[in-house]
Amino acid sequence: METEMTIRKATLDDAATIADFNCRLAAESENKQLDPETVQSGVKALLGDSRRGQYFVACGSDGQIVGQLMHTFEWSDWRNGDIWWLQSVYVHPDFRRQGVFRKLHQHLEKLAGATSGVVGLRLYVENENDRAQDTYRSLGFTEPCYRVMERLFD
Repeated sequence: METEMTIRKATLDDAATIADFNCRLAAESENKQLDPETVQSGVKALLGDSRRGQYFVACGSDGQIVGQLMHTFEWSDWRNGDIWWLQSVYVHPDFRRQGVFRKLHQHLEKLAGATSGVVGLRLYVENENDRAQDTYRSLGFTEPCYRVMERLFD
C-alpha cells in the first residue's frame, strides 16, 4: 500500500529532521554512531549551497517528513555530463515498504531527465543490504564492473 505524500525540496527548516535521519541511517546500515552536531552542520552546509547537492523530502498528509534523499554531483569527462549520486536515502521505519523511496526516486529521475547535461544516476549500497539492492534493481539500477573505494581523513 502506498502512502499519500508529497515530495518537495528540503529547506533549512528541515535540517534537524534530516540530520536525525542521517544519524539513524548510519546506525542502521553501518552500525556507526555519528556526531549529531557535525551531521547537522553538514546538512546545513548543503542546504545553504545548492552547488554541493540537494535534499528532497517526502512528507505525509500531515506534513511530517517520512523520508529523504540527497543527490550530489560527479562530473564525467567520459560522458561530458553530470552524474547525480543518490545519498543519504532514508525512510522512517513506520513508512517503509509503502512506496516512499519509489516516489522520491521518481521525483529525482524526472528532475534529472529535465536538467540539461545530466547523463545518469548512481548510488552505493551496503554489500549485505539485499532488500535495498532488490529495490534499486527494480528501478533500473545495475551493478557496474567496478567497486567504490575510499580513503577518509577523519
